[in-house]
Amino acid sequence: MKKKVVLLSLACATALSATTIKSIEYKDVNKISPQILDETLNMKVGDELNEDKLNDAVINFYKQGYFEDIKIVNENGNLKLIFKEKPSIASIDIKGYKSRSEDIETLKNLIRLKKGSMYTEKRIKEAKEKLLSMLESEGFINSVVETEVEKINEQSLKVTFNVNKGDEIIIKKANYHGADNLEQDDFDLVTANKEIEFASWWFGQNDGEVKIDQLKYDARRINDLYYEKGYLDAQVKEPFLDIDFASDQAKLDFFIFEGEKYTTNDIKIYLDSSIVDPATIYPELKLIVGNTFNIKKLRADQDYIKTQVANQGYAFTEVKFDLKKNEAERKVDVIYNVIPGKKVYINDVKISGNNRTLDRVIRRNVFLAPGDLYNLTDFKDSTNKLKRSRFFEDVQIEEKRVSDTKMDIVVKVTEAPTGSLMLGGGYGSYDKFMVNGSISDVNIFGSGMALGLSADLSARTNRFELSLKNPAIRDSDYNGEVEVHSTESEINRDTYDSTIDTKGFSVALGKEVMRNLYAGARYRLDFVSEDYDYTSTFLASRDISKEIYESQDYTSSSITPYLNYDNTDDYYFPREGYRAGVSAEYAGIGGDSKYVKPSAYLKYFYSLEDLTELDWVLRLKTQMKTLIDNGQINQGDSLYLGGPKTLRGYKSSAFPANETGYKTDPYKNLWANSAEMSFPLIPSAKMRWGLFYDYGMIGQDTFNDIERSGAGALLEWISPMGPLQLIFSRALDDEPGDDTSSFEFSLGASF
Repeated sequence: MKKKVVLLSLACATALSATTIKSIEYKDVNKISPQILDETLNMKVGDELNEDKLNDAVINFYKQGYFEDIKIVNENGNLKLIFKEKPSIASIDIKGYKSRSEDIETLKNLIRLKKGSMYTEKRIKEAKEKLLSMLESEGFINSVVETEVEKINEQSLKVTFNVNKGDEIIIKKANYHGADNLEQDDFDLVTANKEIEFASWWFGQNDGEVKIDQLKYDARRINDLYYEKGYLDAQVKEPFLDIDFASDQAKLDFFIFEGEKYTTNDIKIYLDSSIVDPATIYPELKLIVGNTFNIKKLRADQDYIKTQVANQGYAFTEVKFDLKKNEAERKVDVIYNVIPGKKVYINDVKISGNNRTLDRVIRRNVFLAPGDLYNLTDFKDSTNKLKRSRFFEDVQIEEKRVSDTKMDIVVKVTEAPTGSLMLGGGYGSYDKFMVNGSISDVNIFGSGMALGLSADLSARTNRFELSLKNPAIRDSDYNGEVEVHSTESEINRDTYDSTIDTKGFSVALGKEVMRNLYAGARYRLDFVSEDYDYTSTFLASRDISKEIYESQDYTSSSITPYLNYDNTDDYYFPREGYRAGVSAEYAGIGGDSKYVKPSAYLKYFYSLEDLTELDWVLRLKTQMKTLIDNGQINQGDSLYLGGPKTLRGYKSSAFPANETGYKTDPYKNLWANSAEMSFPLIPSAKMRWGLFYDYGMIGQDTFNDIERSGAGALLEWISPMGPLQLIFSRALDDEPGDDTSSFEFSLGASF
């Protein structure tokens, strides 16, 4: 192409020399602005035509990748540049790979072709190679991808990829020759290619599908596994895959030399003590002298050492390690050599991808600012905090080196839909027909404030709520919330019917007192009306001739100081971290109710991906509440157990049931526990499923007057309208008269 351009320019050289430009005209160009055209040409009217400049301009025009051909015409100083633009891709179709439209759209993103992309043979070739690579990784051998290019008009094309899937090869047998100390189950935890198991269609069973692209890595994974077990002399050759194309089955052979197991003999850290004293690091190391060597723990220690040094501003710290083996005694010394480099300061924080969210909303969640000394923990925590904000589908923060002492922080976000309009309904044996709806936005006009209006209507309950939250008042460490609510609920028992009508509001103010730790207080004022109407059956059983009707109206005015901690890595689907909180509601600031209600909760999230290479997440939760009489506790102040928030398998507020017909003392002690294992279902659609077990207890003067448990499965989905959870549960130890529930759905945060 360059030779062609140079020859074109030379051919015009005689005609162009000593000619003054009278006019410049660009023809048939739509993809570049006139300003860019002028800048690239680098000549203007009145200039003398310059052969070298024209030659450079044509080369630079071609480099932009938009043009197939460029012609230059000079008519007595009237210069014309006539362009032939490359066509754009107006339509993309992929046939024969996936059937669902959502999956096809995902494929288009993966092959990096979009409507409006410039058509080039190189791009089409790269897209074909990507599709073939994906097919191979899914176990399809000898697949074929053909392309059809249809001309729509002079400027646009339709590209169709016709996929002919090859044979899907199944590993019938996997052999691990030389493996005496580890079992096949150990290898299955780390390898991508595994022997097919019985009932391979069942979750968790190996399907045996060959993943060609992963074969070269499986030997390294097994080698790493041996290093984790202390076998530092282990060697694993690349596997041999023997395919029988007649049956589409394969045999996989690994050849392993295990060697001997080593123990950690000594650990040395060579580090300038004026930066970080190594003596403070040794106690935190995961590798322990005298224990079996583990390469995974060594890498964790390597990262820990780097973090401690980088937290002092040494962003480009290198931590190198050396292993000195004593083969005779099967011991190993670990030596860390820390090279800190120079202290690094933040030059600039650059933000991209936020079309709606204001820059300042993002910046207040980034713990590093221009002029700050670099801190690796701040860097990692910034990513987690932005993910917890619910504003973004994805957050990537990159380090861009400017010099030995300067660095730019580049924040790249993909915004999530933060507004939701939801309308749903259902039918329950107790609540009958139910309708619920909400309209909310957790990022109003990109300001970071949340506004929500919701309503739940059924035969038994009517609830309305309006709230406004500001997580950072005037971009400070203070947060606030104002909320107004109205609830009318009806409880029907065999002995009585009751209606509880509550109207009120709450105001909260809090502050981030330290990283991830929030303190504050909430004031709440409720006007409550309780009516009890005993049934005719109950009256007859007590030989009472006239109906008994009781009512109670009271006011509850309370303030609740609280302390909350949250260092999880995501809002809806956290995989790592803790959420914890303690509070104490004090009722008696005016009003009729006079009590103290201390409560505490702890949620723990742990990803098993490092152990299993699968996106499994363990979730644990415990919560405890007590009610202390400080003068007057009304019936509506009682604690209740049951429902999605405390005990699945039982209806909300199932306990205490109170079938006696007489008022009972409120239940004052509650303890609820949950354990969940969450699994991916359709990651691209943000759908997961899980299994759970709940155990709870409640009582008047002790915690265990009533003890129940439940278990089941759940489906959770971050839908375009908001988070939704479907719960399929079963009560495990229910007793006659218990209000059990086999299906419920929950809106909002799921765990």
